[in-house]
Order: sequence, then C-alpha cells, then structure tokens
Amino acid sequence: MDRSTYIVGTATTPMQRRDLSIEEMSHQVVDHALSDAGMTPDQVDLVVFGNATAGRLLNQACIRGQSFLLDAGLRNAGIINVDNSCAGGSSALHLANLSTLGGGGTVLAVGVEKMWTGHRLETLAGIEDGVPEVDRAFMHGNWENPSGSVLMALNAKWTVEHMGTWGTTVEQIAAAAVKARKHGALNPNAQFQSEVTLAEVLASSPVVAPLTRLMCSSFTDGAAAVVLSLEARKGAPRIVSSTVRSGNGEIDYHERLAETAAAAWEASGIDPADVDVVELHDATSAEEICALESLGFFKPGDAAAATAAGDTTLGGKGITVNTSGGLVSRGHPLGATGIAQVVELVAQLRDEAGARQVPGARLAVAANTGGMIGSHAGTTDAAFIGIHVLEAG
Repeated sequence: MDRSTYIVGTATTPMQRRDLSIEEMSHQVVDHALSDAGMTPDQVDLVVFGNATAGRLLNQACIRGQSFLLDAGLRNAGIINVDNSCAGGSSALHLANLSTLGGGGTVLAVGVEKMWTGHRLETLAGIEDGVPEVDRAFMHGNWENPSGSVLMALNAKWTVEHMGTWGTTVEQIAAAAVKARKHGALNPNAQFQSEVTLAEVLASSPVVAPLTRLMCSSFTDGAAAVVLSLEARKGAPRIVSSTVRSGNGEIDYHERLAETAAAAWEASGIDPADVDVVELHDATSAEEICALESLGFFKPGDAAAATAAGDTTLGGKGITVNTSGGLVSRGHPLGATGIAQVVELVAQLRDEAGARQVPGARLAVAANTGGMIGSHAGTTDAAFIGIHVLEAG
C-alpha cells in the first residue's frame, strides 16, 4: 500500500528579532506548530532537531534538541539531532518524512539557530564549520577578503563565471535582490521588510565584487517547525518526494544541484514547468539565478533576463521564486532555513499567504543546500542538497 506524508502543522518565528533565547524559539515553534495541527506535546512520537552552531556559539555540542526542548512537554518523544550546516532543516525534514512513512507516528521536524551572540567572528567561523578543515585552509589562503567571509568570495567567483559564460549583468543580479526585498516586505516574519530600488542595491557597500551588501543573505536568529502525519487531512499538503544528495568533491556545486534536481523530478514524476512556486537557497542574488537554471526551471543563461523582466516576481508570467523573501530578505538562520522554506510553501498551498499568495498554487518545491567540499582539490562540491516536492491537499 502506497503511503504519503502530510504536513498538518507549521510554525516559524519572526526572523528580525535578536532578543529570544534558543530555548524560547524552540518552544515557540513547537507549541505553535502543534497548535496548528490540533495536537498536544504528549502526542508527538519523534522530534528531528536541526541546528548548526550551538556547539561553537552556545557551548552545547551534543543533545541540543533535548537541552533546548527540556520543558516543552514532549514526554513520549525520542529526539534525534541533525547537524548539517545550512541544510540542517532539509536534513531533519527528510529523516522525519522517512520515519513517518515507516510508521513512526506523529513526527516533528524542527530547525533552530541562535546566531546573534555579540561575537560576529565566531558566528562567521560557525558558518565555515560547514567546510572541511583542509578546504577552509585553502579558501582562506586563496580567497581572503575584507568582508571576512570566504564563502561570499566563493559566491563571487561563481557570479563572475556566470557573467563571463552567459553575459549576465550586475543589473540583472540586482533585480533579483529587488524582487527578494519586495516579497520580504509582504512577509511579517522576514528579517528585512522594506523594499529597495535597483539603484540602492547597486550602490550598497561592496562585499566581494561584483556582489554588494543588498545582494547577500544575512545570518539571523530564527526557528521553524512542521508536524508530519500519515493522516490525510483536508487542506494538508502532501510530500510528493524527498530527495537528498551529498557531494564528495568530484564535481562542482551547480553540477551537483542539477544532478539532485534531476533525481527529484524523476522521483516525483513532476515536470519543473508544472511547479507554481519555489523556495530556493539564495545565499546571494546571483546564486538565485544560478540555482533556477541548475534546478531546471530555466535553460542555462535564461534566468537572469527572466528575473529582470519580472517573470519570477509575484504576478509574473513564470514560476514565482521565494515568496518569503528568501535568504536575502527573510534571513538565513542556518539549521532553520530548510524548514522555514517549507513553512512558507505550506502557507502557499493552503492559500494562507495573504498579500504574497500565488493564486491557485498547487505544486511547490523547496531546495536547501549546506556546506562545501573539495575546494583544495579544485572543485567546490555541495556537502548536502535536499529537495522536497509538495502538493496541495
């Protein structure tokens, strides 16, 4: 008998706040997601908890979920912890989905990150923990820059390559940032809720050329949670497929993303042309353009012009991209990002997204990536990619 997992409850925190502890954020999303599902904590059988930086930043290297959810009332639940850099959220969701399909009962996937601790360099180091030590040494030796982020330098490298290969312009990249902030302005939980102009994006302070500050995502505090069940409820979106891959340094990041996307389309039986809305991992606005092509939504070289033309904006003629504002506007709390993407997509598929609703949305995709591997050997492969295809209930 075929089984499907249904998302019956969701929650996310406001990602513009810095005053909540990681315990408060964890409890908040668990409480709200269970309330949305009409359940109580003692009905939960399993929690899969995603977090990346608590070991470095909060001195809690192990049993993070048990520590941060100590008073959540989860009397009967097992708690499994996932540390997978920026992809902890999609990793937790994948495991939660497998457990649900296997008859594991009611399962919670939770992602939480407390990144504002007053020690910016430690937070940047925590982000770089998603890169093997030998690769970190290579990156710092070759891509050190005034921004302090060698990962932004890597994104700048990809940007220059895309511009050189396909003629992508900095103005087209800036258009993606304008779109992100336009969508984020409609999201009360986004980190940045004000629109910006093309001129403001281009004039913002440089990070690593050609990327400017307004083209780059920001780390933030945040949490998100979803409740999974085998029970098919009215209006509850279904997980059509959950596809994950880890790189080994043999190919580059965007090749790995294209390979994983092809596997996701095969597993789901869905053509990317049929998808209504996607939440993708826009660490930078240039990466949004690259990812749209790697995921198969546009042919190589076509996404930049489509973005500048407004095709990917709410009301545009193409697939709608990052209605939440994405990492650039919603914010990027590492271990929570993948689940926050799904929370947004569930709102879209339940027709509950308000001013940022995609009319008639039926099919949605979340693509979350984390970590880099292989730069010392000449590639920049993805450490983990998780792609979830969702269908309206």
